Amino acid sequence: MANALFDLSHCNGTDYCKEYVNLKVLPANDQIKELQTILRDKSYLHYFRNTSRSDFKFYADRLIRLVIEESLNQLPFTECNVITPTNATYNGLKYKSGNCGVSIVRSGESMEQGLRDCCRSIRIGKILVESDADTHEARVVYARFPEDIARRHVLLMYPIMSTGNTVSKAVNVLKEHGVKEDSIILSNLFCTPQAVQTILDSYPRMKMLTSEVHPVAPNHFGQKYFGTD
Repeated sequence: MANALFDLSHCNGTDYCKEYVNLKVLPANDQIKELQTILRDKSYLHYFRNTSRSDFKFYADRLIRLVIEESLNQLPFTECNVITPTNATYNGLKYKSGNCGVSIVRSGESMEQGLRDCCRSIRIGKILVESDADTHEARVVYARFPEDIARRHVLLMYPIMSTGNTVSKAVNVLKEHGVKEDSIILSNLFCTPQAVQTILDSYPRMKMLTSEVHPVAPNHFGQKYFGTD
């Protein structure tokens, strides 16, 4: 089941990245590490609390764009020949029809603009998952998708995963609406090894792309991004 992945350096001594063929991690480079550091740094967060959230959002959007760009590489392409202005034939590629995004409200909405910046006319659905006040069990309270979502490839957007429970609920709803498991691509910024195991053990045919696998997830992300802290 092991496969050559983009990067194994963020597994913190675990073998999670080696075990899952559909786990993709952004290639490690200094720019990505800097963005991850800024979004985690307590001193930066203290600074942002006393000024505008736009600074935090700026760095978050840069990382989101990198994740979205790589997620789009996981979509199916088809060959396409075009004629250039010099009347030469160019053998190119184009997306197969039938792609859409689905964000898990609320933090997943932070990734919507990054997707629209890359795919201007793409349709985006939404799922709201809440925890029961008494049992703390996650439950879906709202879902709105394109009518033909069962025939589409879906980029499921959720930036922070600690346990994977919220994403599991969202994937179940997509499958109930006829979406094939291998047509789902999870776009994520930060996840824990536990979340990787929860998601990919339950949905082994689903693809998952993240910037980092680390035991500590920056759970402040949504509040900082939307300015609700």
